[in-house]
Amino acid sequence: MSEISKLEQNLIIKKIDDQTVNISINDNEMLMSIVGQFDQNLKHLSKLTETDVYFRGNSITCKGNKEKTNTFCEAIKFLINKYILTNIIEKGDIPLSVKKNIEIEKSNVKSFKQLIITPRKSVIARSERQSDYIKALKENDIVMSLGPAGTGKSFLAVSVGVTLLMEKKIDRVILSRPAVEAGEKLGFLPGDMKEKVDPYLRPLYDALYELFGADKIDKKIETGEIEIAPLAFMRGRTLKNCFAILDEAQNATETQIKMFLTRIGENSKLVVNGDPSQIDLLNKSQSGLIKSRNILKSLKEIKIIEFDHNDVVRHPLVAKIIRAYQNKSTDDKD
Repeated sequence: MSEISKLEQNLIIKKIDDQTVNISINDNEMLMSIVGQFDQNLKHLSKLTETDVYFRGNSITCKGNKEKTNTFCEAIKFLINKYILTNIIEKGDIPLSVKKNIEIEKSNVKSFKQLIITPRKSVIARSERQSDYIKALKENDIVMSLGPAGTGKSFLAVSVGVTLLMEKKIDRVILSRPAVEAGEKLGFLPGDMKEKVDPYLRPLYDALYELFGADKIDKKIETGEIEIAPLAFMRGRTLKNCFAILDEAQNATETQIKMFLTRIGENSKLVVNGDPSQIDLLNKSQSGLIKSRNILKSLKEIKIIEFDHNDVVRHPLVAKIIRAYQNKSTDDKD
């Protein structure tokens, strides 16, 4: 049975009057997942859509003007489709259900074409560019992504990479990053090489643990299925049957990025992620991210995705902060 027919089977929407809509959901488990514990999801959705919402039995009543009640109904359809595909409604799905309908105005079912299901949670594209990015990660051998913090560059790459590992489509996931942070050098940090590099790769660890659980990830690190490697240690290697991510590539030189990309071997995918606005190199002109983007953009085999503040999926204030700094930068140039 298709997602659309399942949606129609479980959802009944009746217009009571010009300002009132009644929604009935036949599947009790689906209903409770959408409503949330102590009705928290409905309360959040009511606030986001600026409607009055009442819940009783298997019925949800929504009151507001026509446009706002329509937005509420489309959000409910989105959440039902999400539940049908993943059997779970997560906290982040609530604002996403409204954003999808206000900004993208596409079929709810199509929103899930780039769905990633991991052991601990499902991951779906939260913007059009994120959807393009996930598709590129699955279909292209080399992907470059540029954009501000919070746009999902690293998180989505880790999601796809480790999912391929779990499905045994590759043998290893390699996480790499230039060891550049606030002027510190690896040699001055305590511990062995892994302990020296770990602080620089903390965001990638966070994504791994959130998606797959600490125990499972730590075991795969012990067996070498997940490898942590400083960018400098990639020289001279040929990467076969693996998914390799170079994170924070704005702190790599053009030569270093070229070295990383030319490591690609049979049945491998390479991902280069970076934020051009957060260069930590003492000489910022040495950053090779933008230079490499310009050099490689003519190659059809390499997919380049460029994010902006509209793709930020962290706290709503993050997008506003990024936009404010971008506006200041433009004013300074003027």
